[in-house]
Amino acid sequence: MTLLDHKNVPVDAPPRATGPTGLAALLRDLGLGVRFAASGGREGWIRTLLTAVGVGLGVALLLVAASVPNLLDHRSARDQARSETKISESPDTQAEKTDTSVLRINTETEYRGRIVGGYLMRADGTRPVVPPGVARFPGANEMVVSPALKKLLDSSEGSLLRERLPYRITGTIADSGLIAPGELFYYAGSDTLTPANGGHRIAGYGDPGPSDPMSPILVVLTIMICVVLLMPVTIFIATAVRFGGERRDRRLAALRLVGADIRMTRRIAAGEAFFGAVLGLLAGLAFFLVGRHFMGSVEVWDVSAFPADLVPDTWLAALIVVAVPVAAVLVTLVALRSVVIEPLGVVRSGRNRRRRIWWRLLVPVAGLAVLVLSGKTDTEVNPYPIAGGAVLVLVGLALLLPWLVQACVNRLHGGPVPWQLATRRLQLSSGAASRAVSGITVAVAGAVALQMLFAAVGDEFSRMTGQDPTRAQFYTYSETVTGDAATRTIKKFRATEGVTGVIGMVETYVVKPGKYKGDDVRPTTSLTVGDCATVREIARIGSCKEGDVFVVHPRDKDTAEWTDQTARKGKPVELNYMVGEPGEKSKLWTLPADARTVAALPDPMGQEHFGIVATVGAIDPTTLPHAQTNAQIRVDRSVEDVSEYVRNTAAELDPGMRIAAVDSVVRDRQYASVQRGLQVGGTTTLLLIAAAMLVSQLEQLRERKRLLSVLVAFGTRRTTLGWSVLWQTAVPVLIGLAVAIAGGLGLGAVMVRMIGKKVTDWWLFLPMAGAGAALIALVTLVSLPPLWRMMRPDGLRTE
Repeated sequence: MTLLDHKNVPVDAPPRATGPTGLAALLRDLGLGVRFAASGGREGWIRTLLTAVGVGLGVALLLVAASVPNLLDHRSARDQARSETKISESPDTQAEKTDTSVLRINTETEYRGRIVGGYLMRADGTRPVVPPGVARFPGANEMVVSPALKKLLDSSEGSLLRERLPYRITGTIADSGLIAPGELFYYAGSDTLTPANGGHRIAGYGDPGPSDPMSPILVVLTIMICVVLLMPVTIFIATAVRFGGERRDRRLAALRLVGADIRMTRRIAAGEAFFGAVLGLLAGLAFFLVGRHFMGSVEVWDVSAFPADLVPDTWLAALIVVAVPVAAVLVTLVALRSVVIEPLGVVRSGRNRRRRIWWRLLVPVAGLAVLVLSGKTDTEVNPYPIAGGAVLVLVGLALLLPWLVQACVNRLHGGPVPWQLATRRLQLSSGAASRAVSGITVAVAGAVALQMLFAAVGDEFSRMTGQDPTRAQFYTYSETVTGDAATRTIKKFRATEGVTGVIGMVETYVVKPGKYKGDDVRPTTSLTVGDCATVREIARIGSCKEGDVFVVHPRDKDTAEWTDQTARKGKPVELNYMVGEPGEKSKLWTLPADARTVAALPDPMGQEHFGIVATVGAIDPTTLPHAQTNAQIRVDRSVEDVSEYVRNTAAELDPGMRIAAVDSVVRDRQYASVQRGLQVGGTTTLLLIAAAMLVSQLEQLRERKRLLSVLVAFGTRRTTLGWSVLWQTAVPVLIGLAVAIAGGLGLGAVMVRMIGKKVTDWWLFLPMAGAGAALIALVTLVSLPPLWRMMRPDGLRTE
């Protein structure tokens, strides 16, 4: 008989071995998990590498997002560096002429939908200031260009633009003088530019003045864009650290068999996840550095960036380095709480236990409550409740998806063999399928909400111009009036290919002659000179012949009376409204006594040309000081590149001639910039999600490799297995898109209400849902070749 002590331990038994406890035990178990991940044979390394690639893709995009603040700061700094030095608050104030001052005029143009920025410049002295990035001031008929513009001009695609910029290229602009590597920009030299023909004198560069504050609504949109673009990334990282979960659980069951307790197995699993996350950080850094190297040659929606600008913010980068491994460990520990790992196996052989819904619903409801309580944003925006509420809603949708997938697939029965195989697999393990589509679900939901926001606030950032694009499509004006400017402008534009009509005129101001005290307001009106066809477009004149003069009254009676104080029939008017200034001479002209009084007509720009309107035969436009030439042009849109022909003619007439498209609606520039940011970020995120989903799909197929091989060995047709895999993807996708649409519409409606607007279109989800479905279909098709390779008998081999 064996004697036992009070602890039921044999008296003659050897002493029980004691191991480390507390922190030492934790470190030992984490280290053991790292060893299992690093030395688990070929299967272990494949699993670890898939996790590292999945996490790395997410980390790379997070590093790109962390680089955005520095990117914007660097772009803004370079833009400020090439802006002119302000010498006063008035934009019309010019610098004094010195040996270093420069005359310049903005010659920005557009070529096939892309902006081509540039300046025509002339040095006042022998030591002119040069813009940033320019080594030598360009001489007459010379220009320095950005590398992207040089490449375009040297190609056949830029032949029409070369006609518009006939200057000799003498150098390229360095990176310090450009906002982005893909920017089309140039500086050209001139020997004819003067203040009289539009030249503006500057003293230096580097002082653009304060920037315009952003509208609170645009702040809300920007916050939502950041949340929507980054949430799918974080969800996928959480999904990637759970790759190979089923094999890991079986391995942990084996550890339980040899004596490990529940706490130890969870720590070992956390160590494996930690190792995969650390490798993912290194892989993400490698992806980021390699991608940054090619960033300068890549353009997304005409937006590019210098590689040197993509530098993650220090604090954000540190947060990523700490958060990713910690999140990987927490996600693994939380996932293991729903799995019972015993020495004889893992409780996954039967149907999944039913998930609870009540706490999953609390998360999105809490997010909606936070947004509703945030109230209407009129002047100031608190970003924290907006971002927090949106995050809670999107996370809640991701949490709700597994419950909904399980509830739906548990009710599916019967059907063809591929359908039965697919539904049975989903019934046994729907969690992996749900996680695979959770990222795209969140992305589509956020995109739907953003589209609703943009649609609701679009009118607020759109201005009705009153212009009529059916009467004219382009508007030009120039401060150069030489020779027969008006008639020559009309002739040139009318001879341009694709032009069907031209309204051309020369305009200036005229004043009532006489002596006035300093505080007296001199009666002033405008003088417009053009041919009879032009006059008919701006006034109700009836008959017209060369030499006719008209007094045109606007609809406003007070303005009409003010016009008559200057336009006195049979009396002289002063053609030089600058008379009295140093160097300005008086120039009188008598308004004919038989001039008819007529009513004004809005021109295609929606403007009324009231005052004195004369035909070319009545007054020589070359004698008008301080006049401007403008033309409104009607074109045939069916002629290819008709816009470029019009702009080339304008540049030939006057390099400083402004030309703009006639539009009935104009978008706010800040709004357009935010919208462009959404397009760039959305495209990048969708590409990442596609790559991440492909990795996830390959991991799931690898997990089923032996099962597929067994089925093939027993005579199951490959097409049957192929269709079953497609159905296993399609069912969660359809459920996920339904969740995304419902959640996106709900989130969008609450956000629209929060900013005091109304929903304008409930069907905006169709394009986004279609894009999400197409993305998943593409990933599924790409994963078919690996599927066929895995359905081979050698898949039965094991280590």
